[in-house]
Amino acid sequence: MHIEKRLRVGRGGLLLTVGLGLAAGLLVIAQAYLLSRVINNVFLQGAALGTITPLLLMLLAVGAARAAALWAGEMAAQAVAERVKTDLRDRLHAHLLALGPAYARGERGGEWVNTAANGVEALDSYLREYLPQLALAALLPVAMLVVVFPVDLLSGVVLLLTAPLIPVFMILIGKAAGALNRRQWLNLSRMSAHFLDVLQGLTTLKLFGRSRSQIEIIERISDQFRQTTLEVLRVAFLSALVLELVATISTAIVAVEIGLRLLAGGLDFERALFVLVLAPEFYLPLRTLGLRFHAGVAGVTAAQRIFEVLETTPQTSPDDGQPLPPLRLRLRFEQVVYAYGDRPALHGLSLELHPGERVALVGPSGGGKTTISQLILRFIEAQDGHITVDGYPLAVLSAARWREQIAWVPQSPYLFNATAADNIRVGRTGASLAEVERAAQNAHAHDFIMALPQGYETRIGERGARLSGGQAQRIALARAFLRDAPLVILDEATANLDPQTEEQIQASIEQLLQGRTALIIAHRLSTVTRADRLYVIDGGRVVEAGTHTELLQSNGVYRQLVTAYAG
Repeated sequence: MHIEKRLRVGRGGLLLTVGLGLAAGLLVIAQAYLLSRVINNVFLQGAALGTITPLLLMLLAVGAARAAALWAGEMAAQAVAERVKTDLRDRLHAHLLALGPAYARGERGGEWVNTAANGVEALDSYLREYLPQLALAALLPVAMLVVVFPVDLLSGVVLLLTAPLIPVFMILIGKAAGALNRRQWLNLSRMSAHFLDVLQGLTTLKLFGRSRSQIEIIERISDQFRQTTLEVLRVAFLSALVLELVATISTAIVAVEIGLRLLAGGLDFERALFVLVLAPEFYLPLRTLGLRFHAGVAGVTAAQRIFEVLETTPQTSPDDGQPLPPLRLRLRFEQVVYAYGDRPALHGLSLELHPGERVALVGPSGGGKTTISQLILRFIEAQDGHITVDGYPLAVLSAARWREQIAWVPQSPYLFNATAADNIRVGRTGASLAEVERAAQNAHAHDFIMALPQGYETRIGERGARLSGGQAQRIALARAFLRDAPLVILDEATANLDPQTEEQIQASIEQLLQGRTALIIAHRLSTVTRADRLYVIDGGRVVEAGTHTELLQSNGVYRQLVTAYAG
């Protein structure tokens, strides 16, 4: 996987990093040359300090320039890594939003927390250390060989023949390291996902006496992660040992052949010292690449999951930002087909929703009612058939601007760990406190909110932990009032409520639906008797349609549902 080819930003900075590293490497050659000249002049030619002062000053300047180049390269690499990680997080977040709830429901939240946080962060070493070093490991040894071959052909040949040993051992060990890193990442994701599941279901686990058993499961998963991590470290230490050993032996070979030829008079001292000083620096980029190879493997392993998501095509088309044409909100489904994988949900379903009309969807659970609402909300797209709004194909309209026309009250609304006012403002960002209070009053939520310690500024906890089910439902209704949209979708907004709360919410719903088009998804038939038209959905098809009275007289599926509910 060539991650660097998939990144939108940072390529210029990466080239700068490599350029500075290459400059530092070339300055090493200059240092070796100057050092060999100084030592040769002093110890063999007896030069005085004044004679070699210019060489010493040049050596000092080259050393300072090399240090500056290394420091600038580190800063440039750090800047590239931060810029790329920020861009990648933004892209991942935006793409997850584009994929929508239909995709998110099939994933584990804990794994995604790990991927978005640790996964992106794992790319830091890959971008900051491994990628620049990969380029330098290819460029610097070649540059040094270009200099060494004219100076000493035999030493150049030895360097050329021994250099591939380090990459060969690195690749051999890297295969095992890659498999271990993938297993380590899988164990970490599994542990994160399971731990979050346990935290979210802690009440249920305590209620059924299963919390102790979960401790054992978490302990087992944690131990698997520990063992995998130790195996990765073991391979990393083995790799470092082998690479250092190979580099040391290769340097020793160069030193021995230079020493023998120097003693035999086949090589002068200055050239011999120059090549000998340069030999460890020749192998250094390859050794460093080997040490940073594990950071690269870890980064690639983490990135595989990230790019897997980024390459997933959203079901809904991207928003084009164009304004919607004037709509009267006449919705029409024509032979719509949808399936979740190999599980069919809708089979050629057809229905209509006229402007200002209240339409209820009833039927057995799993019949396809919720799928219809997901299609209208553009969280998913029809796989066959047509969905139109006033004759316009729904799929060509801007999804974001279309959703501005809809107020959705789900059966189990999600409340954020924010204030009561901010949770209601989800319906319309930027609404004033007066508008929020008016929406809460319409939803019969104002009184219980004012009874909270800080009123509308009270944090209600994650998933509305401080509120009852009826109170959470009224917050969701307040969002719908604040949104003031022409189309309202109610997904059994009165389920699981006591009679008094249900009566209050039903009164709020009646007020909300005045002058609006409404789609009511009902599991409890008491909520649909006042609908203008009912569709009975069973097996992904409309099996009956009509008013409450007409369907009761037809002696069909609806009558059976009413009889069963009454019984």
